[in-house]
Amino acid sequence: MIRTIVTVPGPVLRQKAKAVRQITPEIQTLIDDMIETMRAAPGVGLAAPQVGVGMQVIVVEYAVGSRNADADVEAKPKPPKLYALVNPEITRHSVETELGNEGCLSLPDYMGEIERYSTATVKGLDRHGKSFKLKTRGWLARIFQHEIDHLNGVLFIDRTENVWKVEPEEAQEASETV
Repeated sequence: MIRTIVTVPGPVLRQKAKAVRQITPEIQTLIDDMIETMRAAPGVGLAAPQVGVGMQVIVVEYAVGSRNADADVEAKPKPPKLYALVNPEITRHSVETELGNEGCLSLPDYMGEIERYSTATVKGLDRHGKSFKLKTRGWLARIFQHEIDHLNGVLFIDRTENVWKVEPEEAQEASETV
């Protein structure tokens, strides 16, 4: 089921999400609904608070390398990978950071330039309760950092002073909103 995405100033967006104690059928349904909602938006990530649920659950779907401007245009596109994580956290990250433009489904029509870690190791539980650990880099690392920020009540606008309204020529970049 596609859920309504909470937009600013929705109070749930500023609250710290609660850890999930047990992966119940309700959590499984939440994950399924979040995936459907993220895809319909369209976006590349979604956190439970963005659909009004103050629990530590995120979904991310992204094809690694799809934002690489140097990629061979003749190369077959890689299919996107779907991640659903419960109680995710960043356990390690690089010292190096990168500036990049981000949008957010909870702040439609706005983007900002955000400094994020270049690499990040994310751990948590998968949707079946099994331990999950992933070393991420580049745009995928950025997406995970953005979504985990949501679980802590942090929005991308809190990390920058450079925010702008999306112009029509930025529509493609905005379509990869996290």
